[in-house]
Amino acid sequence: MKIAIGADHGGFELKQALIPFLQGRDIEVSDAGTYSVESVDYPTFGESVALLVAHGEADAGIVICGTGIGISIAANKLPGIRAALVTSPEMATLAKQHNNANVLALGGRILSVEIAEACVAAWLDASYEGGRHQRRLDKITEIETKSCQ
Repeated sequence: MKIAIGADHGGFELKQALIPFLQGRDIEVSDAGTYSVESVDYPTFGESVALLVAHGEADAGIVICGTGIGISIAANKLPGIRAALVTSPEMATLAKQHNNANVLALGGRILSVEIAEACVAAWLDASYEGGRHQRRLDKITEIETKSCQ
């Protein structure tokens, strides 16, 4: 499995902590930046990770900014991306089981490393349930094809 991971300055330290955690689970990691705590714009890194997932260059993605809110919004702008902002392992499990989230969003200033690792583990260990949930995901895909013009 290959996971793309990206963060802005607010998520840099958590990103750096999660990379060896992922590698310890025998996951190949593609680091999409940022590479320091110097101020940068979160949409750049949300888009970078989402593109890697959307193009099949990564199986899934993790995006991190200070709260996880902005970077999840940015990642979700790409068709086929289902980025879920989670703050607990339970939310991470349900994000995969019910929403088949292919990008996990975390708040670097909100979560401890331990909770973030538990969220990532729960998300990775969960499986999409399909069934009644697929109808809802199909509706999301329909929305992605609509034009606002």
